[in-house]
Amino acid sequence: MNKYEEIKNKHQKRVNDFPLGFAFSNEQFKNMMEKWGLTENDTDKIVSIDGGGFLRKTDIEEYNKMWAEIRKEHKDLIGEDKTGEGYIKDMFVSELENHEYGYTYELDDTLDALELTREQIANSPSLSHGLELAKKEILDKEKEQDYDIE
Repeated sequence: MNKYEEIKNKHQKRVNDFPLGFAFSNEQFKNMMEKWGLTENDTDKIVSIDGGGFLRKTDIEEYNKMWAEIRKEHKDLIGEDKTGEGYIKDMFVSELENHEYGYTYELDDTLDALELTREQIANSPSLSHGLELAKKEILDKEKEQDYDIE
């Protein structure tokens, strides 16, 4: 597993452990509220975080702090990779694969997922180099798979 995936898994566990609720039906909503010691009419005590997710208002500050720390760690790891050959390359490989770059040759979904712009990449030698290494790795894997099929 690459460094980016390790960090992403660590962050995912932290989010999974956070007291979020998800409800896609009235019954699920009622169960979620009961789990929090609330009634289904206590809607003034929760906020929607989109995607069917909910958060108790008392947890908003901690929720925002968690996401700020996650983003900071990610940004710090990018900054520590001066050549782009470590965390940055791993980051791009993972997200390019995740967004099927080898088939689409599209970067937009990958950049959106990483909260990066083309301008940021163009202005950063380490980001540019890491992206080029990752694209080459992805395309080389695709070529290998093509040969395996024939």
